[in-house]
Amino acid sequence: MSATDHLVFENRRYAETFPGPRPLKPKLRLAVVSCMDSRLDLFGAFGLAIGDAHLLRNAGGLLTDDMLRSLAISQRNLGTREIAIVHHTNCGMDRFDDEAFRSGLADETGERPEWDVPGFTDVQEQARRSLARARTCAWLPHRDSVRAFVFDVETGLLAEAS
Repeated sequence: MSATDHLVFENRRYAETFPGPRPLKPKLRLAVVSCMDSRLDLFGAFGLAIGDAHLLRNAGGLLTDDMLRSLAISQRNLGTREIAIVHHTNCGMDRFDDEAFRSGLADETGERPEWDVPGFTDVQEQARRSLARARTCAWLPHRDSVRAFVFDVETGLLAEAS
């Protein structure tokens, strides 16, 4: 059974006990930005339930233009008021070579990506940069309630970046 077949199978089981639709706007009025890393269980680590928060994920949990677009929609159209940015230890974007990655894609496909995926070398500093970017983004009307954290994948604990 492929991984996708497994998803479809498990969905059938899930649908049997599905509680029905939930409200569109997150109950906690919170958006969480984090990495797509499969080791991060945002629901378990933060005591969240379905419908509590918007969970926005990408490689590195970086505040790209697309992530800021999603946050702007989250705040302006869907009622969130707080943002938690969660980076983590032992991230695949640590020391990631963006230029080599994009050059490899261009060499292989003949098409150079227009986007970039900058890596970082200090996760605490990256969390502070992400915090600063969110707090200065004019698209976000609720910039005063933004906090950034580093999640330790070895212990499951958060450390706030300041």
